[in-house]
Amino acid sequence: MAQKEDILKRIIGHAKEYGFVFPSSEIYDGLSATYDYGPYGIELKQNIRRYWWEAMVRMHDHIVGLESAIFMHPTVWKASGHVDAFNDPLIDNKDSKKRYRADVLLEEHIEKIRGKQQKEIQKAAKRFGEAFDEATYRTTNDRVIGYQEQIDDIKNKMAGYLAAGDFTALRQLIVDLEIACPISGSRNWTEVRQFNLMFSTELGSVSGEAATIYLRPETAQGSYVNFLNVQKSSRQKIPFGIAQTGKAFRNEIIARQFIFRMREFEQMELQFFVRPGTEMEWFEYWKAFRMRWHRALDLPEESYRFHDHIKLAHYANAATDIEFDFPMGFKELEGIHSRTDFDLKAHEAHSGKKLQYFDPELNESYTPYVVETAIGLDRMFLAILSAAYTEETLADGSERVVLNIPRWLAPIQIAILPLVKKDGLPEMAKSLFNTLKLDFSCQYDEKDAIGKRYRRQDAIGTPYCITIDHDSLEDGQVTLRERDGMTQQRMAIEELPAFLHDKLHLSALLSRLLD
Repeated sequence: MAQKEDILKRIIGHAKEYGFVFPSSEIYDGLSATYDYGPYGIELKQNIRRYWWEAMVRMHDHIVGLESAIFMHPTVWKASGHVDAFNDPLIDNKDSKKRYRADVLLEEHIEKIRGKQQKEIQKAAKRFGEAFDEATYRTTNDRVIGYQEQIDDIKNKMAGYLAAGDFTALRQLIVDLEIACPISGSRNWTEVRQFNLMFSTELGSVSGEAATIYLRPETAQGSYVNFLNVQKSSRQKIPFGIAQTGKAFRNEIIARQFIFRMREFEQMELQFFVRPGTEMEWFEYWKAFRMRWHRALDLPEESYRFHDHIKLAHYANAATDIEFDFPMGFKELEGIHSRTDFDLKAHEAHSGKKLQYFDPELNESYTPYVVETAIGLDRMFLAILSAAYTEETLADGSERVVLNIPRWLAPIQIAILPLVKKDGLPEMAKSLFNTLKLDFSCQYDEKDAIGKRYRRQDAIGTPYCITIDHDSLEDGQVTLRERDGMTQQRMAIEELPAFLHDKLHLSALLSRLLD
């Protein structure tokens, strides 16, 4: 773990040095768990958002978009359950004075046991070679079975205690498992307490006359209260979806691990309205599609896994997470939930307004069920940065840091580099730059030796560098350098647009999602 934590520190340093992410208000010593996205960071973030939007809205004719307000009527959050139930079970270590989520401490302990189990399986796989049958080994090896029994026992107890709100038993489980504070190493724990995560503020100009409202903790409720507005105005029939991206706010007591957990963050959410009884079919569809969306980016396949929820939220009848192997281990990246009809019925009850759909095929009205997919844009940004950050020692003994960002999402896709700043090379390079920038994210750079410029582009993740040299003036060809393998080839200028379109255009990525 220490090595992975060191990698996270290096990623944070690289992100700041090369203009991806800065600590917010840094000249005033910063503000905890808030960050600003720099010139390359905002481009990467925009590209991730665009990929999500195009895949979800443009590629599905039964999904439309919405941008709802951050401020909503306070009764919205009463109806949704956030006022009464949006809490984290927190526990403090008396020696380190650090605060933790009790359920996260237990889940991390489970992951340590799972790691021991996986080591046993890997050793057996190495010992038996091609004859190894993992499924059989998991059900016959006493040590592997023992680890699984420990995992299942902890998961079942935790689920039961959380469902019952038995925080005394939850604390005792942490004590019985001898879980120690990662900072102090001690097991001197306080009682477990609940803490509501919503930010409150006042709407109004006069203190005492103002109404208490909340910064939204999620974008989903805007889709529910606008369900009929969107359905009728867009003439959609069930099943159909409402997609949103936007800021959400949670007063996270334990906000750490860089941009993984922040108090101000951005979500990309789909609320998909379906006929009751068909929700599990759509739940499986969206599980498969969302994983296909992730894997189309060619990030390491072993970095993803599904994780079914131990404790279902009050609104759900099925829920799973897509987890990613961040530098701090496997953590939630995206959630897929079957929310039943809880939200629409809750808003009906609190507003007194009907939120039903008349189904012409059944000739009846009903309250639709909802399947939700929700991904954190900031977490997706960190997942890409984590997978992309690579330190390499080259054949000549030199080193380079390269960001192997998926080429369709790279902040700068093409760097145009004249070999020298004279002899007509800058003019030719700028002409090419002005042509390609209409279709791609390009950067013109003529400062420093060509090798240094290559390294700088590697560090920000630019997939292709195009170098204009003296021969280019004679034969109309340029040198195209590829980031990952550092291979170079000569190519005629007129061939570049088609070649680069096939490699870099978002449509090439979206085509991977077609059935």
